[in-house]
Amino acid sequence: MGKLILVRHGKSLWNVKNVFTGWTNVDLASEGIEEAKKAGELIKSNHLDIDVCFSSYLKRAIRTQWLILETANLMHTDCHYSWKLNERHYGDWQGKNKDEVLKGVGEDLFLKVRRGYDTPPPSLNPEDKRNPKFDADYKLIDPTILPLGESLKDTSKRVINYFFEAIAPELAKGKTVLVSAHGNSLRALIEYIEHIAIEDIDKVEVKTGVPHLYEFDDKLNVTNHYQLK
Repeated sequence: MGKLILVRHGKSLWNVKNVFTGWTNVDLASEGIEEAKKAGELIKSNHLDIDVCFSSYLKRAIRTQWLILETANLMHTDCHYSWKLNERHYGDWQGKNKDEVLKGVGEDLFLKVRRGYDTPPPSLNPEDKRNPKFDADYKLIDPTILPLGESLKDTSKRVINYFFEAIAPELAKGKTVLVSAHGNSLRALIEYIEHIAIEDIDKVEVKTGVPHLYEFDDKLNVTNHYQLK
């Protein structure tokens, strides 16, 4: 029986500043570091032996993973990284204060983008320096598939693709898997795993640093789900 532990990275420097982060590679805030350590303590106290880890290319998720493994005395665990687990790309809103964006675009569009399913933010200009094709971290990836702005639907496609590509095979072997990722990439994964209707996805909230455990049968059906305490 495979186990999947999902953890949203600890609070980041831009979470604290109330800024749209997306693919911007900011680090954890001091509060986020403590949240990650607490998640590691919960994994340790629940006697969970993690077999393999997956994370995004973004340091706030990677550092959260490292802190969890260090705190849980599991630093030997194999770790894999994929851009497909990155946070949703917030396009031209990246780096902008959320309250200021709300004032500029109005509540209707703001909520459709933030909490809706298929409304993307304004896309980046392809020559904008924030385009991931200009980031060396993505130099081995075809630039034509790198996003300039994503809806949750767009994010879900790449996350679910990676779930079947890399994560599900480990769960099928009965392994305990840790995924340290982001609010929207995890919302997309939770939507799929829990069969949540599109019209209800706005109700899904993933708190920073809180481990959620899913247990699967041999057909990868969820048999149990709970928050670690």
